Amino acid sequence: MSRPSEHARGAGTGRGLSPVNNLLLPGGVVGDGRYRLLAQFGIDDRANAQFWRGRDGQLNRDVALTILVGDPADSTAAVGAGRTLERAMHAANFVHPGVSRVLDVLSLGSGVVPSEGILGMVIAEWTHGTDLLDVISDGPVPSATASRLLEPLAAAVETAHHVGLVLGVDHPQRVRVTPDGALKLAFPGPLPMATLRDDVKGLGALLYLLLTGRWALPDGPTAVPGAPTGPDGSVVPPNILRSGVPAELSSIAVRSLEDTAVGGIRTSAAILQVLDQVTEEEAATSLIPAIDANTGASRAEKDDAVWITKKPEPSRGQRRKLTVWFTVVAVLTLAIVIWVVTSVIGFFSGSSSSTGGGPAVAVTTTTAPPASSSAPPASSSAATSANPGAAATPASVAEFNLKGSDNPGKAKLVIDGDPSTLWKSSTYQQQFPLYKPGIGLMAKFDQPVKLAQVAINSPSPGTVVEIHTSDTADPSDLSSTQTIGNATLVDGQTIINVTQAQPSQYILVWITQLAPTGSGSFQSSIGEITYTQAQ
Repeated sequence: MSRPSEHARGAGTGRGLSPVNNLLLPGGVVGDGRYRLLAQFGIDDRANAQFWRGRDGQLNRDVALTILVGDPADSTAAVGAGRTLERAMHAANFVHPGVSRVLDVLSLGSGVVPSEGILGMVIAEWTHGTDLLDVISDGPVPSATASRLLEPLAAAVETAHHVGLVLGVDHPQRVRVTPDGALKLAFPGPLPMATLRDDVKGLGALLYLLLTGRWALPDGPTAVPGAPTGPDGSVVPPNILRSGVPAELSSIAVRSLEDTAVGGIRTSAAILQVLDQVTEEEAATSLIPAIDANTGASRAEKDDAVWITKKPEPSRGQRRKLTVWFTVVAVLTLAIVIWVVTSVIGFFSGSSSSTGGGPAVAVTTTTAPPASSSAPPASSSAATSANPGAAATPASVAEFNLKGSDNPGKAKLVIDGDPSTLWKSSTYQQQFPLYKPGIGLMAKFDQPVKLAQVAINSPSPGTVVEIHTSDTADPSDLSSTQTIGNATLVDGQTIINVTQAQPSQYILVWITQLAPTGSGSFQSSIGEITYTQAQ
């Protein structure tokens, strides 16, 4: 038998309980003696509802019991309970993997004895698995995991809404996590006045809970902290509370909770689309181990070892680097051989000339003129001015984001010399500046440089970029930077001529418009950025 959640035991006050309701204890029998209570799994104070695992004595099976408690003499409570039971009866014919099937509905005088202090009961199939609040008891789950968990429930809501059914997914203790890793509505029975919009808010709140460990709707379990709010009363986005949450997933959670006509998410289809997209992207990259920026260890090395039976093969980028390396070695080897042969020939030719024994072979060499004794010692800045038109190599590149974060761990790939290794932005359903004003990559040089060109190698044609200089690595906004060039990227390399008045140590490539992906969303990738100094 499943252990009741620690959160469930302290989740509510149990207000509305009738004084005679002393049967609602483990081992008690309700429903005209048919159902024995095994363990309580939550309380929804809004509806005076208790969630129990029970045992059907007639059919010898476990069931989920949503028990509406209260005084039968309270007409307001009785009417509200009747509306909830009526809605549950309508849902009895709804079958979906994301919703526990309603088996029976009991009301006063029809399976419920008034002396029990019960106004009605919804009996559903028992959902094996784990309490949702137990899953987040140690902290929020990874973003990809949150998407996979919520996706089946969002699909259930979308299907139900097409036939006009409100499911009531707006309380975390009504939901359980199945053994195969999916959220499922385990205790059906929506509130009397709940609407389709409340289901959408519930999905947003569940996503927010998974991403942050906080509940963003009123009257949640007391064991779960509420979501913090900003000065305007809106909840703080998940990616502000927790780094690494994709901007789009964070945005969809917050916008689902908003009641505003502009910007708010009002349908479950919009949520489901984003969840599908995040899940697909995560599946496409699940075979690539994530590298820890601090230790250099892959996630597989840190958490669970991945065992393979096939001999590992180098990636395309590794093969390319190996090819370049072997080519360089071969060229150096050939040059050494030629130098040795030339030296030997020159030695013997010189000997023959001095002794008159054969024709001389002329060997011409070119040497640099001697440096002036008055010239200053070479320094980084002197080397820069002494090599006009040379490439300038940044000491580092970091993602620059005024709102949230996209893919900061991959920013360094744009200066690794391999265009096939990509930094990618998050995928957005709307173009900038709806979610944020833009996103950039800030290069830091050891010494101030004055540039003539910036070349960007990208597979994302249509991306619009601006080149800025900055006095700091993390300006508070773009007003403190200076624009020195702009361009719309093509597929491959785009060369941007820039006009830079003064040398700068910080150069920002700022994306103001993302490339369309072809599926209605927007994302941009950059493989390599090279910087050329002014003449």
